[in-house]
Amino acid sequence: MPSFPVRNDRNEVELGAQFQPKFGPDGLIPCIAQDHETNEVLMFAFMNEESLGHTLQTGKATYWSRSRSKLWMKGEESGNVQLVREVRTDCDQDVILIKVERAGDANASCHNGYKSCFYRKFSDLKDPHYPLETTSKPLFDPKEVYGK
Repeated sequence: MPSFPVRNDRNEVELGAQFQPKFGPDGLIPCIAQDHETNEVLMFAFMNEESLGHTLQTGKATYWSRSRSKLWMKGEESGNVQLVREVRTDCDQDVILIKVERAGDANASCHNGYKSCFYRKFSDLKDPHYPLETTSKPLFDPKEVYGK
């Protein structure tokens, strides 16, 4: 498992060539997963040092599940794996962006069966109730895949 270097001075973090991720007080760093071909945002999750290291070593997106308090390799239950094609970090190295190739029967990233977790949009920004509109159709039935 890789061990990440201690963050040095701000200039090195923001302009240097060494990866020095900033994990939050909870030990987590936000991660955005994006389709490597279309650049569509597929999902948002968190990583800890172990899941980030596992992702980099295996080339398969692995996250930290806050609700289950455990590592979670994308697709371990559904078969809809995310193969890492590129990893980026932002200017102060406190967010990770991974560009992934979706692999699996449904090629879905969302546990609700959609290609992207961002399958809804605000349909009327002037309506104070901010109604949501679904913008795509699910690619699989979660009850069939997860048995829930």
